[in-house]
Amino acid sequence: MLETIIKTEHLTKSFEGNLAVDRLNLDIRRGELYGLVGPDGAGKTTTMRLLTAIMDPTSGNARVAGCSILTEGEAIKQKIGYMSQRFGLYEDLTVLENIVFYADIYEVLEKERPGRIERLLGFSNLTPFKDRLAGKLSGGMKQKLGLACALIHTPAVLFLDEPTNGVDPVSRRDFWKILYGLLREGVTIMVSTAYLDEAERCTRIGLMHKGKILIEDVPKNVRSSLPHPMIEVWSDNARSSIELIKNLGGVIAVSLYGDRLHITLEIKVPAPELVANLKRLGIDVKDYRDILPSLEDVFISMVE
Repeated sequence: MLETIIKTEHLTKSFEGNLAVDRLNLDIRRGELYGLVGPDGAGKTTTMRLLTAIMDPTSGNARVAGCSILTEGEAIKQKIGYMSQRFGLYEDLTVLENIVFYADIYEVLEKERPGRIERLLGFSNLTPFKDRLAGKLSGGMKQKLGLACALIHTPAVLFLDEPTNGVDPVSRRDFWKILYGLLREGVTIMVSTAYLDEAERCTRIGLMHKGKILIEDVPKNVRSSLPHPMIEVWSDNARSSIELIKNLGGVIAVSLYGDRLHITLEIKVPAPELVANLKRLGIDVKDYRDILPSLEDVFISMVE
C-alpha cells in the first residue's frame, strides 16, 4: 500500500453560514492522479485553497506531504505546486522570464536552474517560444507555461484547479499527456474539473456536490455503481421527447446528449418492447443500443 500524501479529517469551510466544504474526508496516496469532479459551486476550488494553505478551515484539519495546514502552511507551500484557475502569469514578460521569476520566488538554486528550465521548456513543448511574450501565447500555451512555472521547484504534490477550462480540445489532450509524464516521475497530482470526460483519465475520482463527496472510486467502478440498466436512443425530436419518456412506466431518469437520450430503467426491458412504447408516444427512434452509464449519468442520478 502506497503512503498517504494528502489526508483530510472532517475538513470544513463555511462562508457566512453557507457550507462550501462539508466535513470532507480524503485519503490520497502518493503517485495518484486524483480527480475532484463536479459542477461550478461544488466546493472544488475552496477545497484546493484549503489544502494549499491559502485559506484557513472553519474546522477540521488536513495534512499535505506530512505537514498540517493549520500549523505548517509555509512548509506546505515549499513542497507543492499550485495552478489556480487564473494562474498569475505576467503577460509583459517572456515565457523564459516568467519561469525565472517563479524560480526566484521558490528560491531555486542558481546552479540547478539551467537544467530544470531546459527540461521544463522541452517537457511543455515551449522551447521554440521561450522569447515570446506570455500575453501573445494561445490559451493552451499559457496553461502549459503556468504548469512549467508551478513545477520549477520540483514539488512532491501538484494541485491543478480546472487547468483546461476554456482550452481547445487539442491543447487539452496535450496537457493531459504532460500530466501522465509527471505521474511516471512520481509526482502526485490532484486536479479539479467540471469535464466528466477528463475524469475518465484519472486513476481515482471523487464526485463532489455541495461540499461533499457523493462517491469515490476508480472511474470504471463509479460508472458501474448505477444499479439499473440504461439504453441510448437516437431521435430527431430528442429534446421535446424528454417529458413524455419520463412519464413512461418503468423509466427512472432521462438525460439529453445532443440528439441522443440516455434512459435509465427500473428493470431491463426487451428493446423491441421499449421502442414500440416510444413510437406509441410519437417519438421518432432512429437507432438505439444498451449502454453502460457514463460518469455524467451517475452524477445526475446521484444528485437527483
